[in-house]
Formats: sequence, C-alpha cells, structure tokens
Amino acid sequence: MTDFISILTHARKFKAAVKELELAELISFQEKLTALIETREQEEAEAESLNAERNAQIEEIKQKMAALGLNTDDLDNATIKKPKAKRKPRPAKYQIEVNGEMVTWTGQGRMPNVFQKEIDEGFELSDFLIVPNT
Repeated sequence: MTDFISILTHARKFKAAVKELELAELISFQEKLTALIETREQEEAEAESLNAERNAQIEEIKQKMAALGLNTDDLDNATIKKPKAKRKPRPAKYQIEVNGEMVTWTGQGRMPNVFQKEIDEGFELSDFLIVPNT
C-alpha cells in the first residue's frame, strides 16, 4: 500500500496530514472527493446493470438448452470436426514383372524407376497396361 493510501485510510494519520490546511481547502477537497465517489457509484451501477443483462441472457440460453436436452458438453463436442474418410486407393493401371516380383503403378504421381528404366530401353507405357478381364 502506498503512503498516500495509508494516510487516507488511517484516521489519526489523515488528521495529522490535514491539520495545517484551512477550512476552505478542506471543503474543496470534500467536494472533489464527493464528485469522485458519485462518479464511481454511477460506473458501478452501470456495470451491475450490464452484468444483470448478461446474466439474464445466459439464463435464457441455459433454459433453451435444457428444453432441447443439451448441456455445455454438447457445445464442446459440436466444434469437433469429424475426420474425412480416406478415399479408396486407385486401382493399378500398369504392371511389370521384375525379378519374379510384380510392380504396379496407378499412372498417378511419379513414375516408378523400373517403369522409367524400361521406357528408356525403348518400351512404350502401353506395353505395361493391365487389361481388365471381361
């Protein structure tokens, strides 16, 4: 607590501090202090009024939620987005056999090295096309 507030809140210290002031100065201080008190009371009354309106709105929302069978946990869950379902992988469009192992490629994205190597040797991509069984 500052010295000023300490003096104001202690009766004897306050009396000693204003002992040398004239009556006109004390009346002037009283008027200023009264004006400050009235301003503070108005501000607090306005804040209380706003808080009462806010509390009334909150209570109204609570009643509506209760009528709908909702609680605050439902609000938290409502903001959580469900993860998107993964799409099914694309079917292979091309295949090649390398060292007894079948390598497939969908035709999307970067071409696998084994396909690129065969194309560089003169094969066509259509040579590796998977023919659907009909």
